[in-house]
Amino acid sequence: MTRMFQTHRIRKSREADPVWMLTTPDEGGLEQPEKTVVPGVWEFHPRLRNYRGRGIYEQVIRCGGNVRFFFGSVSFRARVILDGRLLAEHYGAYTGFEVAMAGVQPGEHILRVEADNRFGDDSALHIPNDYYTYGGINRPVLIEEVPDAYITYCHARPLRTENGWKVNLETGVRNLSSHAMDGIVAWIIDGKETRQSIHLPPGEDGIFRAEIACGQVREWSPEQPELYEIRAVLELDGEAADDLAERIGFREIRTEGKQLLLNGKPLRLKGLNRHEEYGSFGLAVPPEAMMQDLHLMQDLGANCVRTCHYPNDPRFLDLCDETGMLVWEESHARGLSEERMRHPRFREQLSQCNREMVQQHFNHPSIFLWGCLNECADDTEYGAACYRESFAMLRAMDPGRPVTAALLERPGGMVYKDMDVIGINLYPKWYIDQPPAESLDRKKKEIAAGGGGGRPIIVSETGAGAIYGYHDPFGEAKWSEERQCTILREQIRAVLADPDVCGVFLWQFADVRVADEWFAARPKTYNNKGLLDEYRRPKMAYRTVRELFRE
Repeated sequence: MTRMFQTHRIRKSREADPVWMLTTPDEGGLEQPEKTVVPGVWEFHPRLRNYRGRGIYEQVIRCGGNVRFFFGSVSFRARVILDGRLLAEHYGAYTGFEVAMAGVQPGEHILRVEADNRFGDDSALHIPNDYYTYGGINRPVLIEEVPDAYITYCHARPLRTENGWKVNLETGVRNLSSHAMDGIVAWIIDGKETRQSIHLPPGEDGIFRAEIACGQVREWSPEQPELYEIRAVLELDGEAADDLAERIGFREIRTEGKQLLLNGKPLRLKGLNRHEEYGSFGLAVPPEAMMQDLHLMQDLGANCVRTCHYPNDPRFLDLCDETGMLVWEESHARGLSEERMRHPRFREQLSQCNREMVQQHFNHPSIFLWGCLNECADDTEYGAACYRESFAMLRAMDPGRPVTAALLERPGGMVYKDMDVIGINLYPKWYIDQPPAESLDRKKKEIAAGGGGGRPIIVSETGAGAIYGYHDPFGEAKWSEERQCTILREQIRAVLADPDVCGVFLWQFADVRVADEWFAARPKTYNNKGLLDEYRRPKMAYRTVRELFRE
């Protein structure tokens, strides 16, 4: 299941069988090929816990005609091969990609996917980091039969007008054939329909736009997350040949002075940073565990989540749409120095991630902020230029959402005036011995001096570490659960009492594994600042945050 709802009624689409044959040819791999399950990560094989290398997945499939493969995520380099023919290569673990092939002979074929999670000179974004870079096919794989022309995407942007709501529509159509094709694209939402004639040159893509007036509708909000289906249908030779359904919510996100507004009402954010990881599954989190996370967040009193530091599985975003959990979604880049940002492939790889994130997740009403470049070199001229370039790209792709970045706790930031919403990461009482209110005041003065005064501010990270089960009720030593509670209590109260701040995202929801290179600063080779451990066992801080968020 690649989504949490039915996306096609005409197109023949199925998920690949879950059992694949896995070969690990590099040092530290398995001696013989073994069966494994997709989605999954190879680190949960007992002999591949720390394996960095290539994983070669093979499966015999039955298909024919025009075939489209969609890979939700492969970590982090991928090569797709059908019957020995290379079809595509892709970089990046956290966004999907498609491969379409015309005229496949009906019958059995060997589908081969080569995944590679080795760090190397070709990678600017995937580097040793404060989270673990898993290997494998970690989101579902789709196998589809498509006509000579098929729908590649459908974006729907709701807009409030004096006469109610309207939807601006944009749909991509791909012509796989060697001849020009004419047809019709029809869009249907809430019983209303509009149609447009289209022409596609041989072997080319077309983008088609339209608008539907929807009038009075039920608006989407965290309290009432109302969803509507938007369906695009492609007609060829007078008959419906292909379709794609998406879900949208009618809601408006904008800034006004220091406030962030949802449907004209100020947001008071009580949020959590969540890595897409679970102790039993690594990066390949199943929907049941995703839903458990959302239930825990709601029990805590949280109304928002940040997808640190990469785009999340669209199934998780679907569940956020369903439950009303607001989402700050962030493209992949964390903690990069200017030297790393000058990597010859940095801009290319960041732009690709930005583009795929927005393209694939555009319709989710729960997403209220696009973010990028967490804790990178915003204090240098070159780094600031990269931020501005990324902000401009996100705005151009989606003018309906504000853009932001979570900036490191240090002086000298150069991009405060360039963001719609300013995110700041502050760790008073943990990394610096300063009262949280003083730390926040100091940062606000710096933001104002840097041209960011009068904009909404979010404390995008704050928190403290604790090892699950380690207690020191007398001295409250660092890494004790008692010390984590005390620090979080001070931090949360200071932020929520500040009228200049829209809210807070706690670091973090649950403990996560980190790269082995970070072991010296991270007990157990985990980032232990979670309110729960990696298996979702609550620490004492869970109850503390629950009380404060629900006050």
